[in-house]
Amino acid sequence: MKGAGCCRVSYDMGEKLVIRGGRRLEGEVMVSGGKNAALAVVPAALLADSPSVIENLPDINDIHVLLEMMRWLGAEVSFQDNVLRVDPRPVNKCNPPYELTSRMRASYYLAPVLMGVFGHAQVPLPGGCDIGARPIDQTLKAMRTLGARADTLGGNLEVSAEELIGNDIFLDMPSVGATVNSMLTAVSASGTTCIHNAAKEPHIVDLANFLSAMGAWVKGAGTDVIRVRGGRHLHGANYTIIPDQIETGTLMIAAAATAGDVVITGAIPAHMEALSAKLLEMGVRVESEDDWIHVRSNGVFRAVNVKTQGYPGYPTDLQQPLSALLTVARGTSIVTETIFENRFRFLDELRKMGANVRVIESSAIISGVDNLVSARVNATDLRAGAAMVIAALMAEGETEIGGVEYILRGYERFDEKLRALGACVERVSSRSYAPV
Repeated sequence: MKGAGCCRVSYDMGEKLVIRGGRRLEGEVMVSGGKNAALAVVPAALLADSPSVIENLPDINDIHVLLEMMRWLGAEVSFQDNVLRVDPRPVNKCNPPYELTSRMRASYYLAPVLMGVFGHAQVPLPGGCDIGARPIDQTLKAMRTLGARADTLGGNLEVSAEELIGNDIFLDMPSVGATVNSMLTAVSASGTTCIHNAAKEPHIVDLANFLSAMGAWVKGAGTDVIRVRGGRHLHGANYTIIPDQIETGTLMIAAAATAGDVVITGAIPAHMEALSAKLLEMGVRVESEDDWIHVRSNGVFRAVNVKTQGYPGYPTDLQQPLSALLTVARGTSIVTETIFENRFRFLDELRKMGANVRVIESSAIISGVDNLVSARVNATDLRAGAAMVIAALMAEGETEIGGVEYILRGYERFDEKLRALGACVERVSSRSYAPV
């Protein structure tokens, strides 16, 4: 198997990634189920009066934390071979513990669901990666618009409603979290709710499709106005999660970065158009059809400018991986981050590898260098971890990446997939290892 035997390791406590750069990625790789879609779909299953089966669920840490919360609430949950079976009928609690909710952002999706089941809920404010302020004011406004009492008290999101009534919700911005929470509240409200300025991301559409499979009436997902006729009987459903848009993009960038030749299967090419356009602009060959994307590169890249936007614009979750690639592009690139203000912290780690980058307000100015060099670096958040992996794949020598737990939150068997494509990537003890 490609990549086998390239490093000898001795295990101790904790883990890091050790990557020997300069290896070309070649072959075929399958994309896992979508993290962001799954984190919205799984809580929705608690609204049903019978069990659901959800397939293509990614086997990642965020999912395991969510399933721990579901079990704590009383649900019967089994998860094996990427298939989840969940029976919501035994659920008897409406206040998941801070020890679990603090480990992931999407925990607050449980609030509208539990309110729909019990009439009230108390959910500790969400955790997740520190990539900037992620206020929940739009979620609070949406819930109040439908008749709920919704406040943040003592570090908790507390919601209750004797009756939810459909109404027009006007979001100040197309927030994904607020759109999800609006939809999950609206299905329990009597009458019709119209969510204006809704987010259009693929996982919003996936949630709408799952709710529809459960018996809900949801129209317009994928546009800026979503309509929900609430109060309908919801039953369990069999459903398959869409492929992960961000993992697809990360693999596309990794293939390009290593002058590779990789076919990514199980993907949805239409979800990747913003990234594909930037890679083509950089000189990378990208072809796609049906459920596969073929990426080929000669390792020579042109500088480009990138500005993050809501879907269908360039996704903020792929800003950091692409920024890593731009460090070796010819010329100067300008990357403007409009979503999360702390998403440039990882550039300090790239500087350790020889990157020429500086930040001016909300933009990173990246001047391409001939090559990156190996270093000891850390993942500062989930997508920064993916960026450091891409940088390490390009770098000369052996790079150690700490903070593996961030990467495991969102990428299923990422190191295994890269090894199968020919990379020298090992998860090893954070205290000791012995490279050959």
